[in-house]
Amino acid sequence: MKKILIVDDEEQIRNILRIYLVKEGYEVLEAEDGEKAMKLFYEKPVDLVVLDVMLPKKDGWSILREIKRYSNTPVLMLTARDNSEDEIFGFEIGADDYVTKPFNNKILLARIKSLLKKSNSIPDNVIKLGDLTINDISHSVTNAGEEIELSPKEYELLIYLVRNNKIVLSREKLLNEVWGYDFLGDDRTIDTHVKNLRKKIGKGSIKTIRGIGYKLDL
Repeated sequence: MKKILIVDDEEQIRNILRIYLVKEGYEVLEAEDGEKAMKLFYEKPVDLVVLDVMLPKKDGWSILREIKRYSNTPVLMLTARDNSEDEIFGFEIGADDYVTKPFNNKILLARIKSLLKKSNSIPDNVIKLGDLTINDISHSVTNAGEEIELSPKEYELLIYLVRNNKIVLSREKLLNEVWGYDFLGDDRTIDTHVKNLRKKIGKGSIKTIRGIGYKLDL
């Protein structure tokens, strides 16, 4: 049975979705705020997340970033804000689909089924790229079949680079996404971690883009 996490601070919305999804044969988990959502997500792996943007304690954008940093789990954003800029922003940071309230139950269900069908072919906890194989549950990494040891931050940086393979990323972008916006360090932190990663996964794997930052090229 597929498991779906509904994250919305409106009880009525959660009730409507739960009743409809359970009727269709899905198991449903619910969270009314961002902190509870992430607690459930880590404790009880789910197949899909229906996520509102405006949430207490932790907003939907932050949750989306965190989910996509560590998982392939599809996320359908659900919001009352009919704003094209919000929609574009959501897709840019990893949303798989976007539905505005009020929504049609049949259309929402069709989109959920479509996302689940697409995700069936992608192992949620295993990422393969070139010679790299990453297990997101055990946080183990192998390169050409040989296991390599990474520090927690090296692992986070590698995951972010892998999910943005062949995309040029500025040092500022890497600092914000991997270390967080409140990090007080400087660019040398990025350079040091990239240098260490190159030694472990191959010197030519991470290219320096002069004046900008780095690009994983696998």
